[in-house]
Amino acid sequence: MQFKLAFWSSLLIALQFCSLLNAQKNADVLIVGGHVFNVESCDFEPNASIAIAEGRFAGVGEPPENYRSKEIIRLEKGDYILPGFIDCHAHYNVRLIKKRREEFDYMPIVYLANGATVTFSCGEFDPIGMMELRKRIETGEQIGPRLINSGPYFGRARPEWRGKKTEQEIRDEVDFWTARGVGGFKAKAIDPDSLRTLIDQAHKHNLTVTGHLDSGYRNSVNPKDAIDMGIDRIEHFLGGDALPSTRSAYQSLQNFQPGTAAYESIVNHFIKNGVYFDATLTAYGYLGETSPETHEEYEYWYPENELFTPHMQELVKNSKPAKGMEIYQRIYRVKQTTIAPFHAAGGQITLGTDHVSNGNHLPGFGIHREMDVMVRSGIPPNEALKIATINGARALKIDKDHGSIEKSKYGDLVIIKGDPLANIRNTRNIFLVIKSGVTHDPQKLLDGVKGKIGPANKEQESAW
Repeated sequence: MQFKLAFWSSLLIALQFCSLLNAQKNADVLIVGGHVFNVESCDFEPNASIAIAEGRFAGVGEPPENYRSKEIIRLEKGDYILPGFIDCHAHYNVRLIKKRREEFDYMPIVYLANGATVTFSCGEFDPIGMMELRKRIETGEQIGPRLINSGPYFGRARPEWRGKKTEQEIRDEVDFWTARGVGGFKAKAIDPDSLRTLIDQAHKHNLTVTGHLDSGYRNSVNPKDAIDMGIDRIEHFLGGDALPSTRSAYQSLQNFQPGTAAYESIVNHFIKNGVYFDATLTAYGYLGETSPETHEEYEYWYPENELFTPHMQELVKNSKPAKGMEIYQRIYRVKQTTIAPFHAAGGQITLGTDHVSNGNHLPGFGIHREMDVMVRSGIPPNEALKIATINGARALKIDKDHGSIEKSKYGDLVIIKGDPLANIRNTRNIFLVIKSGVTHDPQKLLDGVKGKIGPANKEQESAW
């Protein structure tokens, strides 16, 4: 009798164990422990588990025993999980010798190593080459962030843009690049009629338009007027009556002040129309003064210069230090005083690096500098993290798949050491980057780039 009871008891336990195994769901990656950032509450929460299967989040916050996984990442109390960063004003081009050209081989790796899992290439000098890069990344042939192409600049910033294009020419161009997979458009140095047509045609394809605009001076477009046309995002300058059309934006912006009637008016105009502002705070600092002795936000925490070829490093070492332009330094300071009141009033901000390396700083690292300066300017650290993640996704209209750690979205995240709410600079301490469920060691990524960006010798300089 006892033997029969023991047999049936053992059989019942075995059946329960098999039932438990069958009830478990499969995951390619299971992350257990640490803290995870909730973009809605704008705070970190204890992480029970994050399961990624087939490149997407399969479960968030479930008991870890609900899953069986071939790769389990167990985190410690001091580990923090963020959605992948989104750079809404990324440039893959560099200006190392004389001309500005795209760098396809290593810039994507540098962005990814710094936690960028989505980049919008905001104005391309080689749009066909950039689209080929996007395809290589999408097929897994090349490592890099998810790349959203913008195609060429619309406006005089495009080298081959000559004279005034007809309305039909602009509509045809929008259709041409849309058919080739661009995810949005960038206007720069554009006239009002052309911008109005660009916005209208882009919206027919449900694509966004952003603009580096001016004051209305010499047939340029003031951001206020672009907002009235229906533009989706504005780069760099808030615009409005504080930037009169009698002179360029650069001349007026250095005296722009919060609290004035002109400031309040343009801020309210952004908010009322739901337009995002890509502040690109640090971009003007790079053009001004980047000495770590006076501007510690531009210090190096990683030897970025080692990513360039020895020949390029030598050229930079022997060149005269670039003299920062005072006008850009004044604009940099003004932008820092105006961004926090814009945010406090309810203005929506995105993160954009907008930096073209000349052999020193690289824009991938600039993601962390941009968040650092946001906080220095008065934006709370948790809000800076939201700006760098879900805000970018919403601005690019890709928030269905990106910007937060939620079930069914792409499995993109960054794991860092140290609480970024205590010190925003902890975003630099990246332990792992995961894009579509594939884990990447950032240090190994950067090690693979060392000594490779730029001309290898004097003979190669002409190509740069």
